[in-house]
Amino acid sequence: MGNLRHMTIGTIYLVGAGPGDPDLLTLRAARLIEAARVIVHDGLVDPAILKLARPDARLVSVAKRRARHTMPQEEINELLVAEALAGHDVVRLKGGDPFVFGRGGEEMEAAQAAGVPVQVVPGISAANGAAAAAGLPLTHRDAASVVSFVAGQCKGLSEQDWSGLAGVGRTLVIYMGVKTAPQIAEKLMADGLAPDMPLAVIENACRENMRVLRAPLAALPDLVDRERVQSPALIVIGQVTAREDMALARMIEETVR
Repeated sequence: MGNLRHMTIGTIYLVGAGPGDPDLLTLRAARLIEAARVIVHDGLVDPAILKLARPDARLVSVAKRRARHTMPQEEINELLVAEALAGHDVVRLKGGDPFVFGRGGEEMEAAQAAGVPVQVVPGISAANGAAAAAGLPLTHRDAASVVSFVAGQCKGLSEQDWSGLAGVGRTLVIYMGVKTAPQIAEKLMADGLAPDMPLAVIENACRENMRVLRAPLAALPDLVDRERVQSPALIVIGQVTAREDMALARMIEETVR
Protein backbone atom coordinates (compact mmCIF):
# COMPACT_ATOMS: atom_id res chain seq x y z
CA MET A 1 0.00 0.00 0.00
CA GLY A 2 2.85 2.35 0.81
CA ASN A 3 4.16 1.99 -2.76
CA LEU A 4 0.93 3.17 -4.35
CA ARG A 5 1.20 6.67 -5.76
CA HIS A 6 -1.58 9.12 -5.21
CA MET A 7 -2.67 10.72 -8.48
CA THR A 8 -3.64 14.35 -8.28
CA ILE A 9 -6.65 15.35 -10.35
CA GLY A 10 -6.72 18.85 -11.72
CA THR A 11 -9.61 21.28 -11.58
CA ILE A 12 -11.52 22.61 -14.56
CA TYR A 13 -12.34 26.31 -14.30
CA LEU A 14 -15.16 27.46 -16.59
CA VAL A 15 -14.21 31.12 -16.92
CA GLY A 16 -16.23 33.90 -18.54
CA ALA A 17 -13.99 36.22 -20.56
CA GLY A 18 -16.66 38.89 -20.81
CA PRO A 19 -17.60 40.75 -24.00
CA GLY A 20 -14.06 41.43 -25.21
CA ASP A 21 -12.31 44.22 -23.34
CA PRO A 22 -9.70 42.82 -20.89
CA ASP A 23 -10.65 45.57 -18.44
CA LEU A 24 -14.09 43.93 -18.09
CA LEU A 25 -12.69 40.63 -16.79
CA THR A 26 -13.50 39.83 -13.19
CA LEU A 27 -10.52 39.90 -10.85
CA ARG A 28 -10.76 36.14 -10.36
CA ALA A 29 -10.87 35.49 -14.10
CA ALA A 30 -7.77 37.64 -14.66
CA ARG A 31 -5.88 35.87 -11.88
CA LEU A 32 -6.75 32.43 -13.21
CA ILE A 33 -5.72 33.36 -16.76
CA GLU A 34 -2.41 34.79 -15.57
CA ALA A 35 -1.60 31.67 -13.53
CA ALA A 36 -2.91 28.94 -15.85
CA ARG A 37 -0.61 26.46 -17.54
CA VAL A 38 -3.39 25.13 -19.80
CA ILE A 39 -6.02 27.40 -21.39
CA VAL A 40 -8.69 25.99 -23.68
CA HIS A 41 -10.36 28.95 -25.36
CA ASP A 42 -13.09 29.86 -27.81
CA GLY A 43 -12.49 31.82 -30.99
CA LEU A 44 -14.46 34.81 -29.70
CA VAL A 45 -12.04 35.44 -26.84
CA ASP A 46 -10.21 38.65 -27.68
CA PRO A 47 -6.45 38.20 -28.38
CA ALA A 48 -5.74 40.95 -25.84
CA ILE A 49 -7.13 38.68 -23.12
CA LEU A 50 -4.99 35.75 -24.24
CA LYS A 51 -1.92 37.98 -23.96
CA LEU A 52 -2.47 37.97 -20.19
CA ALA A 53 -1.42 34.29 -20.09
CA ARG A 54 2.01 33.35 -18.81
CA PRO A 55 4.68 32.79 -21.51
CA ASP A 56 4.83 29.03 -20.93
CA ALA A 57 1.05 28.51 -20.92
CA ARG A 58 -0.34 26.02 -23.42
CA LEU A 59 -3.14 27.68 -25.39
CA VAL A 60 -5.58 25.33 -27.09
CA SER A 61 -8.08 26.88 -29.49
CA VAL A 62 -11.42 25.15 -29.97
CA ALA A 63 -12.82 27.99 -32.08
CA LYS A 64 -16.20 27.55 -33.69
CA ARG A 65 -17.14 29.36 -36.86
CA ARG A 66 -20.15 29.32 -39.14
CA ALA A 67 -20.83 25.78 -40.33
CA ARG A 68 -17.31 24.75 -39.27
CA HIS A 69 -16.45 23.43 -35.86
CA THR A 70 -12.78 22.78 -35.29
CA MET A 71 -13.75 20.37 -32.52
CA PRO A 72 -17.20 18.94 -31.71
CA GLN A 73 -18.53 19.72 -28.24
CA GLU A 74 -18.19 16.11 -27.14
CA GLU A 75 -14.49 16.17 -27.98
CA ILE A 76 -14.04 19.45 -26.10
CA ASN A 77 -15.61 17.80 -23.05
CA GLU A 78 -13.24 14.83 -23.42
CA LEU A 79 -10.23 17.13 -23.81
CA LEU A 80 -11.03 19.04 -20.63
CA VAL A 81 -11.55 15.87 -18.63
CA ALA A 82 -8.39 14.23 -20.02
CA GLU A 83 -6.25 17.24 -19.08
CA ALA A 84 -7.69 17.30 -15.56
CA LEU A 85 -7.22 13.55 -15.09
CA ALA A 86 -3.60 14.03 -16.16
CA GLY A 87 -3.21 16.32 -13.18
CA HIS A 88 -3.50 19.68 -14.92
CA ASP A 89 -5.66 22.56 -13.80
CA VAL A 90 -7.48 23.82 -16.89
CA VAL A 91 -8.93 27.24 -17.59
CA ARG A 92 -11.77 26.83 -20.07
CA LEU A 93 -12.08 30.37 -21.36
CA LYS A 94 -15.35 31.45 -22.98
CA GLY A 95 -16.56 34.73 -24.42
CA GLY A 96 -19.22 36.39 -22.28
CA ASP A 97 -20.56 34.16 -19.53
CA PRO A 98 -20.09 30.36 -19.61
CA PHE A 99 -23.71 29.72 -18.63
CA VAL A 100 -25.33 32.00 -21.22
CA PHE A 101 -25.22 30.17 -24.58
CA GLY A 102 -21.69 29.08 -23.72
CA ARG A 103 -22.34 25.34 -23.26
CA GLY A 104 -20.83 25.64 -19.83
CA GLY A 105 -23.58 23.44 -18.43
CA GLU A 106 -22.60 20.58 -20.74
CA GLU A 107 -18.94 20.88 -19.81
CA MET A 108 -19.75 21.02 -16.11
CA GLU A 109 -21.86 17.86 -16.40
CA ALA A 110 -19.05 16.06 -18.27
CA ALA A 111 -16.57 16.98 -15.53
CA GLN A 112 -18.91 15.88 -12.77
CA ALA A 113 -19.61 12.57 -14.52
CA ALA A 114 -15.85 11.90 -14.66
CA GLY A 115 -15.34 12.84 -11.02
CA VAL A 116 -13.32 15.93 -11.91
CA PRO A 117 -13.62 19.06 -9.75
CA VAL A 118 -15.14 21.97 -11.66
CA GLN A 119 -15.66 25.61 -10.73
CA VAL A 120 -17.60 28.28 -12.59
CA VAL A 121 -16.26 31.83 -12.78
CA PRO A 122 -19.03 33.99 -14.26
CA GLY A 123 -18.29 36.83 -16.64
CA ILE A 124 -20.17 39.83 -17.97
CA SER A 125 -22.54 38.35 -20.53
CA ALA A 126 -22.30 39.41 -24.17
CA ALA A 127 -25.79 40.87 -23.93
CA ASN A 128 -25.04 43.03 -20.90
CA GLY A 129 -21.64 44.10 -22.18
CA ALA A 130 -22.79 44.91 -25.70
CA ALA A 131 -25.86 46.83 -24.56
CA ALA A 132 -23.85 48.85 -22.06
CA ALA A 133 -21.14 49.68 -24.59
CA ALA A 134 -23.80 50.79 -27.07
CA GLY A 135 -25.64 52.85 -24.47
CA LEU A 136 -28.78 50.72 -24.77
CA PRO A 137 -30.59 49.91 -21.50
CA LEU A 138 -32.13 46.48 -21.87
CA THR A 139 -34.82 47.59 -19.45
CA HIS A 140 -36.28 51.07 -19.07
CA ARG A 141 -39.28 52.29 -17.11
CA ASP A 142 -40.68 53.93 -20.23
CA ALA A 143 -39.85 51.19 -22.73
CA ALA A 144 -39.31 47.66 -21.39
CA SER A 145 -39.73 45.66 -18.20
CA VAL A 146 -39.07 42.21 -19.71
CA VAL A 147 -35.90 40.90 -21.38
CA SER A 148 -35.58 37.58 -23.25
CA PHE A 149 -32.47 35.88 -24.64
CA VAL A 150 -32.69 33.46 -27.57
CA ALA A 151 -30.24 31.71 -29.89
CA GLY A 152 -30.71 32.57 -33.55
CA GLN A 153 -28.61 29.73 -34.86
CA CYS A 154 -29.85 26.40 -33.61
CA LYS A 155 -31.68 23.30 -34.71
CA GLY A 156 -35.38 23.69 -35.39
CA LEU A 157 -35.34 27.48 -35.47
CA SER A 158 -38.50 27.70 -37.55
CA GLU A 159 -40.39 25.44 -35.14
CA GLN A 160 -39.51 27.43 -32.02
CA ASP A 161 -42.25 29.55 -30.50
CA TRP A 162 -41.01 33.11 -29.99
CA SER A 163 -44.45 34.68 -29.78
CA GLY A 164 -44.64 37.19 -26.96
CA LEU A 165 -40.88 37.53 -26.55
CA ALA A 166 -40.72 40.83 -28.39
CA GLY A 167 -43.11 43.75 -28.65
CA VAL A 168 -44.34 46.66 -26.60
CA GLY A 169 -42.67 46.71 -23.19
CA ARG A 170 -40.29 43.89 -24.09
CA THR A 171 -36.69 43.56 -25.26
CA LEU A 172 -35.47 40.56 -27.24
CA VAL A 173 -31.73 39.83 -27.47
CA ILE A 174 -30.69 37.37 -30.15
CA TYR A 175 -27.34 35.62 -29.98
CA MET A 176 -25.79 34.05 -33.10
CA GLY A 177 -28.38 35.57 -35.38
CA VAL A 178 -26.27 37.03 -38.20
CA LYS A 179 -26.46 34.03 -40.51
CA THR A 180 -30.19 33.51 -39.96
CA ALA A 181 -31.24 37.19 -40.03
CA PRO A 182 -33.75 36.68 -42.89
CA GLN A 183 -35.45 33.77 -41.10
CA ILE A 184 -35.48 35.71 -37.82
CA ALA A 185 -37.17 38.76 -39.35
CA GLU A 186 -39.71 36.61 -41.17
CA LYS A 187 -40.41 34.55 -38.06
CA LEU A 188 -40.98 37.54 -35.79
CA MET A 189 -43.21 39.36 -38.26
CA ALA A 190 -45.20 36.18 -38.83
CA ASP A 191 -45.72 36.04 -35.06
CA GLY A 192 -47.24 39.51 -35.21
CA LEU A 193 -44.32 41.82 -34.47
CA ALA A 194 -44.62 45.13 -36.34
CA PRO A 195 -42.27 45.48 -39.34
CA ASP A 196 -41.22 48.91 -38.09
CA MET A 197 -40.18 47.67 -34.64
CA PRO A 198 -36.76 49.26 -34.02
CA LEU A 199 -33.67 47.14 -33.52
CA ALA A 200 -29.92 47.47 -33.17
CA VAL A 201 -27.17 45.16 -34.35
CA ILE A 202 -24.09 45.43 -32.13
CA GLU A 203 -20.94 44.09 -33.76
CA ASN A 204 -17.62 43.57 -31.94
CA ALA A 205 -18.96 44.99 -28.69
CA CYS A 206 -16.50 46.55 -26.25
CA ARG A 207 -13.73 46.57 -28.86
CA GLU A 208 -12.10 49.34 -30.86
CA ASN A 209 -13.94 48.31 -34.03
CA MET A 210 -17.38 48.14 -32.43
CA ARG A 211 -20.33 49.15 -34.61
CA VAL A 212 -23.93 49.84 -33.66
CA LEU A 213 -26.29 49.60 -36.63
CA ARG A 214 -29.97 50.48 -36.43
CA ALA A 215 -32.92 49.59 -38.63
CA PRO A 216 -36.58 48.55 -38.46
CA LEU A 217 -37.25 44.82 -38.17
CA ALA A 218 -38.26 44.42 -41.82
CA ALA A 219 -34.90 45.82 -42.95
CA LEU A 220 -32.77 43.50 -40.77
CA PRO A 221 -31.72 41.11 -43.59
CA ASP A 222 -30.72 43.98 -45.88
CA LEU A 223 -28.82 45.69 -43.06
CA VAL A 224 -26.78 42.58 -42.25
CA ASP A 225 -26.04 41.96 -45.93
CA ARG A 226 -25.28 45.58 -46.88
CA GLU A 227 -23.03 46.23 -43.89
CA ARG A 228 -21.42 42.78 -44.10
CA VAL A 229 -21.98 42.19 -40.40
CA GLN A 230 -19.71 39.54 -38.92
CA SER A 231 -19.68 37.66 -35.62
CA PRO A 232 -19.46 38.42 -32.80
CA ALA A 233 -22.68 40.37 -33.14
CA LEU A 234 -25.90 40.64 -31.17
CA ILE A 235 -29.33 41.69 -32.37
CA VAL A 236 -31.37 43.72 -29.87
CA ILE A 237 -35.04 44.23 -30.76
CA GLY A 238 -37.36 46.61 -28.95
CA GLN A 239 -38.18 50.21 -28.14
CA VAL A 240 -35.06 50.51 -25.96
CA THR A 241 -32.98 50.63 -29.16
CA ALA A 242 -34.74 53.86 -30.13
CA ARG A 243 -34.15 55.63 -26.79
CA GLU A 244 -31.18 57.56 -28.16
CA ASP A 245 -33.20 58.85 -31.10
CA MET A 246 -36.10 59.75 -28.81
CA ALA A 247 -33.82 61.63 -26.43
CA LEU A 248 -32.28 63.53 -29.34
CA ALA A 249 -35.73 64.43 -30.66
CA ARG A 250 -36.72 65.80 -27.24
CA MET A 251 -33.54 67.90 -27.08
CA ILE A 252 -34.24 69.35 -30.52
CA GLU A 253 -37.84 70.09 -29.57
CA GLU A 254 -36.79 71.86 -26.38
CA THR A 255 -34.18 73.88 -28.30
CA VAL A 256 -36.78 74.99 -30.83
CA ARG A 257 -39.04 76.15 -28.03
